[in-house]
Amino acid sequence: MSQVKVDTVLCVNDSVLMVFYTPGHCWQFRIISRTGGIFGEQKIFYTAEAALRTGLEWLGDER
Repeated sequence: MSQVKVDTVLCVNDSVLMVFYTPGHCWQFRIISRTGGIFGEQKIFYTAEAALRTGLEWLGDER
């Protein structure tokens, strides 16, 4: 059984931003574009907030 924990799902600029936790890679984010492309990086974030902030930067959102 997978131990992925989803923390945040947001719609931003016609894309979906998801922040999640996995035991092997800590906090991560992925962006799903409106055309179905999936984007992100294999960088480890130690908090959900750090992953969210970086994902929003990728999308050009200044929250």
